[in-house]
Amino acid sequence: MADSKARLIQGMQNASFYSHPVQEPIQMVQTHASYVFLTGQYAYKVKKSVDFGFFDYSTLEKRHHFLQEELRLNSVIAPDIYIEVLPIFEAGNEFSLEGDESPVEYSLKMRQFPQACLLSEMYKKGTLNSDYMRELGEVVAQFHQQAKQSPEIQSYGTINAIKPAFDENYQQTEKYIGEFYDMPVQTQQQYQETKQFTDSFFSTKIDLLQDRKEGNFIRECHGDLHLKNICYWQNKIQLFDRIEFNKAFRFVDVMYDVAFAVMDLDAKDCPALGNVFLNTYLEHTGDWEGVQVLPLYLSRQAYVRAKVTSFLLDDAQVPDSEKQKAAQTAQQYYHLAYSYTQRNPGKLYVMCGISGTGKSVVGGAIAQQTQAIHIRTDAVRKHLAGIGLKEKGNPDIYRPEMSQATYARLAELGKLLVEQGFTVVLDGKYDRLTWRTPLLEYAQSTGTPVRFVHCTAPMGVLRDRLQTRQGDISDATTDLLTQQQNQAEAFQDREKPYTVTVDTSKPWDVDSLLS
Repeated sequence: MADSKARLIQGMQNASFYSHPVQEPIQMVQTHASYVFLTGQYAYKVKKSVDFGFFDYSTLEKRHHFLQEELRLNSVIAPDIYIEVLPIFEAGNEFSLEGDESPVEYSLKMRQFPQACLLSEMYKKGTLNSDYMRELGEVVAQFHQQAKQSPEIQSYGTINAIKPAFDENYQQTEKYIGEFYDMPVQTQQQYQETKQFTDSFFSTKIDLLQDRKEGNFIRECHGDLHLKNICYWQNKIQLFDRIEFNKAFRFVDVMYDVAFAVMDLDAKDCPALGNVFLNTYLEHTGDWEGVQVLPLYLSRQAYVRAKVTSFLLDDAQVPDSEKQKAAQTAQQYYHLAYSYTQRNPGKLYVMCGISGTGKSVVGGAIAQQTQAIHIRTDAVRKHLAGIGLKEKGNPDIYRPEMSQATYARLAELGKLLVEQGFTVVLDGKYDRLTWRTPLLEYAQSTGTPVRFVHCTAPMGVLRDRLQTRQGDISDATTDLLTQQQNQAEAFQDREKPYTVTVDTSKPWDVDSLLS
């Protein structure tokens, strides 16, 4: 069997195997689960004959079934990429995509896009930026909002359904505690404390996980949403390589998917980009409460990457030089998984200022620097009103009672997340004492660090900004400026020790706002 697979791999790297022109040499990309052959116009995936428990490709029938499932699921999100499943035949010592005998293997045929289109490759080249992350946030939000829901899918949101995969991760990686290829892959302390965190989460957050299930946040998601499974091709972000082999990895909380992308950016030392993606996603879905389960899934996704990388250490077909690299990569992922379990004290930043003063720009910079959850009144107001973020609100959503509900919602979310150890940026005019005072009193009573960041700019600058503003969810116009300026209530003596003022028409430094 092993000899047959080795001959097939060699055969699929020859141009004669294919009925169309190929670009030589044919490159083979190998993972723990499959081989992918890049021929130029098309890519062909063949699954390895392996059984890791969480997926089983050990028989030809199973490999055929899961390739068909991969085609079915991914055609929904990437119809431009996925084409068909093809049988592979053997005649003598030669393999071919044409034949009359029973197939000896199957391959998934896909359109090949340039590897430079992968977000992982864009990261390497330094071209991955905040604009792509905002688009990714919107694409994933739309995908999740349209994702399939059903009683069966919801049943995967119980602790009894979620926890076994976590337990299996720890069982399968216990043997990687210690040194491999002169590399301390995972320490005993990291292993124990990471496992203790997840065990504690499942025993103390029962109500939270039940709320997620009852709130229909368990959906048919992607399941493996890291940068190698996302591309920017044909002028748009495309998700691909959706999990097909295990329902428990696909019927998951939407935050499971979000965590994979955020974790991957953290692993690449791009936390600011991950923050842009996360806050864009939250803004478009309104699922700020979901942040409470994020640490659980961040740790889980990093641990899974550590685990599958560790599996390469046991693969006889992987050369020692690659195993040494794998040991180093696994070490980094195990440490990242552990770091997500460390809870820090929450902090609160409150952006203040009338329309056009740059609150959201400054607030976004603070969020990226501090890994904060950035919550804007513009988004909360439209979610409360039940309209799209890019839809212009009518005057009713700006009535005083609606404004009060909006600021009350921000305060509720801010307190909830700060108490979970998150840094939060609340972003609105906050030009009234009735909106600022409760936040100050909360911070003082709980010992929560708080800072009011008061943004200002000359009136002419504000008018210019509002007149030229494009693509933002705010409905503010220049005719409101004078009224806002006249109604703004000055900061009181008790607020001033917690307040910093920044004129955004001049150069400003985010670090000075944090100290």
